[in-house]
Amino acid sequence: MNFAKNENQLMIEQMVRDFAEKEIRPNRNKWDEEEHFPVDVMKKMGELGLLGIYIPEEYGGSGFSYDEYVTALIELGKVCGGVGLSVAAHNSLCTGHIYYHGTEEQKKKYLPKLASGEFIGAWGLTEPNTGSDAMRMKTTAVKEGNEWVINGAKNWITHGLSGDVAVVLVRTGELLDSKGITAFIIEKGMPGFSAVKIKDKLGVRASETAELIFDNVRVPEENVIGEVGMGFIQAMQVLDGGRISIAALSCGVARGAYEASVQYAKEREQFGKPIAQFQGISFKLADMATQVKAAELLTYNAAYLKNNKMPLTKEGAYAKYFASEVAVMCGNEAVQIMGGYGYTKEYPAEKYLRDAKLMTIGEGTSEIQKVVISREILK
Repeated sequence: MNFAKNENQLMIEQMVRDFAEKEIRPNRNKWDEEEHFPVDVMKKMGELGLLGIYIPEEYGGSGFSYDEYVTALIELGKVCGGVGLSVAAHNSLCTGHIYYHGTEEQKKKYLPKLASGEFIGAWGLTEPNTGSDAMRMKTTAVKEGNEWVINGAKNWITHGLSGDVAVVLVRTGELLDSKGITAFIIEKGMPGFSAVKIKDKLGVRASETAELIFDNVRVPEENVIGEVGMGFIQAMQVLDGGRISIAALSCGVARGAYEASVQYAKEREQFGKPIAQFQGISFKLADMATQVKAAELLTYNAAYLKNNKMPLTKEGAYAKYFASEVAVMCGNEAVQIMGGYGYTKEYPAEKYLRDAKLMTIGEGTSEIQKVVISREILK
């Protein structure tokens, strides 16, 4: 197992770094302040191949592996966790669900548009009353002829308002039946399908979050993904890969906070010398560097398993749990190192900390990752 970056990774790393410096960094504070989702920037990333990075070329994607995908998300996370989250959710959840579980007709219809950025994708599992307890979802679909009629709501959905396509998990069977949930492809504009933006989030404010509402939404039979009743099983597999993306994004946020802290510690002087020369600060930087490196290795290890179609439930949970907590630690230490300046929006530390906190919640909380890990090691 070799974790040295390959030629493609180095190319993507530089491309994403250049793009982020030009298109994202100058605007990130404004987007954060206004809770603005930069759709135009998402479209540009689609043109660069970042919205279908591991989708095969035959479906309009870039045809890379999870190694390149992780590399791209780390670079985005270093600059803006919100934009990085949008790319992660689009790739791993909506696009990934259709790619791994959709029919050939569904893949040909949706993947080229999702990979190019013509379509922006959303994915809906969580509901107002069910987060980690997804088996108790209340949104239902009832078969009527060649259509399914969906009623209910989904909450905390990335791109819920701007998304052109949404993959949603809906109950088609009995409550608590793991084979009573089905995945559907919903298109913007379907009668009865609407969304309401969720405002005033703590962090990742450049990534759009919304509640989806289904009021007798009629969905054709051909929009069912896979077999009826297999949606929950599909979702768990999708989340295994999705956790790698959140781990990668967490690594990016953590590394961004760490690099900003190093730069500040070298420039800021107290008692006649840079604060980096004080052991109290240098030890903080050493801890941050070590934890970030460990998080990256766990994440690339999970990516390796994904690339080679090996079981990764436990390793994906390792990476997501550890990396997300490291991101919070690094954001917190960055604020501490920068002192009063770190507490203001003039400096980046407080944004890294705010963005990092979502990583410990989205796509399975840290507590749920512990449940997954403990279940796996006690088998």
